[in-house]
Amino acid sequence: MAYRTDALFRDDVYLRTADAVVVAVNDRGGIILDRTIFYATSGGQPGDTGTLERADGSLIAVAATITGETKDDIIHVPPPEQAVPEVGEPVKLALDWERRHLLMRMHTACHLLTVVCPFPITGASVSEDDSRIDFDIPDAGFTREDVTARLMELVRADQPVFVRLITDEELAANPGLVKSKNVRPPVGTGKIRLVCIGENASIDSQPCGGTHVKSTGEVGEIHIGKIEKKGRENRRFRIRFGPMPPA
Repeated sequence: MAYRTDALFRDDVYLRTADAVVVAVNDRGGIILDRTIFYATSGGQPGDTGTLERADGSLIAVAATITGETKDDIIHVPPPEQAVPEVGEPVKLALDWERRHLLMRMHTACHLLTVVCPFPITGASVSEDDSRIDFDIPDAGFTREDVTARLMELVRADQPVFVRLITDEELAANPGLVKSKNVRPPVGTGKIRLVCIGENASIDSQPCGGTHVKSTGEVGEIHIGKIEKKGRENRRFRIRFGPMPPA
């Protein structure tokens, strides 16, 4: 059975705590709430971790957050052998904020990389310290130093990052908004979520359901750790935090 959880992070990615009520516990111990601040694994971004606090003060760890039958069916996964709450029980949610904020910064950095390298995306994975994007590029012609310099120009410009919604029809009329070569954003709801960068989306605009910081300056210092050849027309760019180490 699919449930619909109110995903509070879609309206405010900076929420660190919230109150919720348990609406179900599935046969594998997954906890479904009426509302949540926990992002579920999707689009190359891992799900959030954190805790659920019960009325008696005891904590239930959330080791992973995943989706069920739909994107709105958000399941909070506790570690094995851990107690789970009762249906109808109120709980207080708390994110592992440090981890989430790293993922927000890194996911935004990935968007910036697609601006610097405007080629079809064949794969991507976001993590707290080393993310990657695979591009369909016959001959890269890029260096780690040049791409890093261009990324840091966008970071230092401290441009706004924001979300706007468009219709399925608007997306169909603007196919260039989709940068992925193999994955199309879900349609049918009438609302496509675009993540935009720059005043009036002057730098970038693409469909994305992940979490991002509110300005490029918040990304902080990043660099390209490696550019790998993964096929005749596939190049993998790895993004890491901090300054580029000496060669």
